[in-house]
Amino acid sequence: MTKVFREIKASSECRARLGEVKTAHGTFPTPIFMPVGTQATVKAVSPRDLDQAGAKIILGNTYHLFLRPGHDLIRELGGLHRFMAWDGPILTDSGGFQIFSLNELATISEEGAAFKSHIDGSKFFLSPESAIGVQEALGSDIMMALDTCIPYPADYDTAAKATALTGRWAARCRKAHANRDLLLFGIVQGGMFPDLRKMAAEELVDIGFDGYAIGGVSVGEPVEEMREMTRVSAGLLPRDHPVYLMGVGTPEDLVESVFMGVDMFDCVMPTRNARNGMLFTDSGRIVIKNSRFRDDPRPVDENCDCYCCRNFSRAYLRHLYVSREILASHLNTVHNLRYYLRLMEDIRAAISEDRFAGFRKEFYRRREQRPPG
Repeated sequence: MTKVFREIKASSECRARLGEVKTAHGTFPTPIFMPVGTQATVKAVSPRDLDQAGAKIILGNTYHLFLRPGHDLIRELGGLHRFMAWDGPILTDSGGFQIFSLNELATISEEGAAFKSHIDGSKFFLSPESAIGVQEALGSDIMMALDTCIPYPADYDTAAKATALTGRWAARCRKAHANRDLLLFGIVQGGMFPDLRKMAAEELVDIGFDGYAIGGVSVGEPVEEMREMTRVSAGLLPRDHPVYLMGVGTPEDLVESVFMGVDMFDCVMPTRNARNGMLFTDSGRIVIKNSRFRDDPRPVDENCDCYCCRNFSRAYLRHLYVSREILASHLNTVHNLRYYLRLMEDIRAAISEDRFAGFRKEFYRRREQRPPG
């Protein structure tokens, strides 16, 4: 197996580390945040905006692209990179979480997942083999093995059966992986049970993947439980491979998870919150529709170098939002993505200079909160 991850510097104070991941469309640094472009677009922004915000890799979704416009069409048009005019790396989620979220529309079996389209009710089937086939057709730089996401709460027997099925599916995904230029990550499940996560991690490492993801968190559990499962899972995975925490999360989650040794993140929070008028700043969040911003001449964040903060006031952004102007979603998204990506840049700089523990304390001081533990 070709080595795709290089650790550049490890913190002397915690498990945080600086690294890089090599893919078919270039190398990206870690720790990294991946903007979510579920349907071959990061909502409200263009690839040029993503590049200017500092994005190095973005995420697409197998389930959604499988349904519309279809992976065969995307392949005919030159693959996902050309289709959406993004020439950097792309990671695609296998669709396991989306199928899990369909609830009554999906039936999980040993063979795979039978489900009805949320668009028109059409019937589809996704097996571990076809999930890999779809992602190879898309040309994903990093593909994810098909997994079974475990609801919260779940009893031990339910979690154990689902975790075992994810392991069997993972072996089938690895066997179906034909194009080794495209990387494949396995996903650690196990619910909220450390022993199941240990079993899952050991099984995946035995199969052998290019990287490992922590799945099945941020599914409704308390934040303390999510972070404990992240800590447990990250500690079980080999340090010579990238570790990806799926679907997480807040800026605080990112800082804490880097502290625990996580390298890669994705979450819809910066883009979804932007469309809902919630903006991230170094001192916390602001809700731009609040009347106190009606005549506020300041930028969203005076420390931010994004296009939005360099040109527009809080008063203008409030006006756009309450007027329901489309530009509000665009400018808010530009800012929130830049905030997340700038946070990761600052984290990487702190690790490089071996001062991440101090950076973490300062991060919370600006928010007037104490770090966990």
